[in-house]
Amino acid sequence: MIAAQPVDALRLIDQGARNGIDGVLVTLIGIEGSSSRAIGTQMAVLADGRHVGSFSGGCIERAIIAEALEVLDAGSARTVRYGIGSPYIDVRLPCGGGIDLLFTPHPDLAEVADALARLDRREAATLQLGDHLQTYSPRLRLIALGHGEDLAALVRLARAYGLDVCAYAPTDDAAVDEGVLPLVTRTRLPAIVGDAWTAVVFLFHDRDWEEFLLPQALDIAAFYHGAVGSRRTHRARIERLRKLGVSETRIDALRGSIGLIPATRHPATLALSILAELVQDYEACAGREVWGPTVVARGAMLRT
Repeated sequence: MIAAQPVDALRLIDQGARNGIDGVLVTLIGIEGSSSRAIGTQMAVLADGRHVGSFSGGCIERAIIAEALEVLDAGSARTVRYGIGSPYIDVRLPCGGGIDLLFTPHPDLAEVADALARLDRREAATLQLGDHLQTYSPRLRLIALGHGEDLAALVRLARAYGLDVCAYAPTDDAAVDEGVLPLVTRTRLPAIVGDAWTAVVFLFHDRDWEEFLLPQALDIAAFYHGAVGSRRTHRARIERLRKLGVSETRIDALRGSIGLIPATRHPATLALSILAELVQDYEACAGREVWGPTVVARGAMLRT
């Protein structure tokens, strides 16, 4: 994993509690001007000095850890400003802005455990920290089906980034050696469960594997459905789906020419291009309640 994920702060607090070590959750609740992190970003600091998360490139974390340990000794929550308007004139943010951090010692461990259990079940979770309600989303899940180096490269990169990856390739494909599960038939998908935080990507260049599997994949709940190929390939794909009786709503949910970098030819660049688009859309719309050509379930957007 490249960097700490939002849930990692909760996991450190839970881990510390299981070993009898108290902790503090530090939450970004206000920004003035610019900030390198978003509202809701968290750090966790344990009494033994272990910590996870950050609010800058490293210029204020030492001060935050020291403050957290002081808060832990005092036993009561406090909000501290860093940067513009801060009493700590020797602690400056490189972006020139100001941030307000809520220090919460001894967070409710039952609520922390419940939030972690919900996330493990791929449900959204919340944690009440004083007047601040902190929200957490399940991590991005990638369901990838395809073959060859394109699939293998995307699987490697997505796993390194920290995605929950479930990938499939034909049984005789080299990608199966990458921990990819085998597809034993061209006509039936394995039992795959999606949700509002799931992306489904097809990376087949042999269109025979799409004919029956792609219509089934469009029935998987997801915030993103996409398939590689040129515009011409995608037009032909759409016509095949129509002939198979797939609804226009489901067809409209399918993206072609996927990725943020156009006309990509190299497997590694294609993987980066697709992953960047998935992360962009996950942060923009995954799990959100929307109307129109979608169905709302548990406050989440599910493609239909």
